[in-house]
Amino acid sequence: MRSPAGPDPAATARPPLWEQHRARLDSYANTEVNYDFTRQNEYTTATGWRIDDYETDLPAEAPGPPATAGSFAAAQDVLQRYAFPPPDLITGIFSPDGPLENRIMVLRAQFLFFKFYFGVRVSGVTDEAARDTPHGPERVWGYGYRTLEGHFERGQIDFTIHKNLQTGAVQFRIHAVSQSGQIRNPFYWVGFKLFGRMLQRKFARESLKRMREMVAAALAQGAAAPSVSAIA
Repeated sequence: MRSPAGPDPAATARPPLWEQHRARLDSYANTEVNYDFTRQNEYTTATGWRIDDYETDLPAEAPGPPATAGSFAAAQDVLQRYAFPPPDLITGIFSPDGPLENRIMVLRAQFLFFKFYFGVRVSGVTDEAARDTPHGPERVWGYGYRTLEGHFERGQIDFTIHKNLQTGAVQFRIHAVSQSGQIRNPFYWVGFKLFGRMLQRKFARESLKRMREMVAAALAQGAAAPSVSAIA
């Protein structure tokens, strides 16, 4: 007797994550940022904001502009896809067809047995061919996003890839300005009060680690994407 055929893969295939959450994405299209970002320069530790900076070295390149299939280009690809956050903590959900500038993302956060969904909007793309720094000119590319209404936090986080054009050193950097937002559910408020800071640091540490691993894997496979010179 012939065994019954298995399920048709085409029939059981699930749509991409962004399509599964299309309604969530659409709901944030006109949602406002949940803090006054026009005063960003005033937000310091003295005024009750957390300022965090993290960085990690990536494989170096030869001096000069980034190589077409080098460390900088591989990191750009990972960053543009928002593939570097630890998936057991944060997953970014967004339409792959739209421009990076002003991209709406739904962040699915996981902690213990809970899942939370938060909206953010890309606030700007950094694309500098030769930024002046004390250590020499740097090629810099990246973007940041701001928290939208309903997020447990308020603030902005920036992710950038830097290549020193004189030495060839490549780095991935994270800069964040944040403060606790309004959390109406008292249970969630207590949980965030107890674990929020720990989770922030875990996100940063593991994001740096994953970026290193993903860039190394891309270089080992010769799969670094072409350099992104600009985003429309």
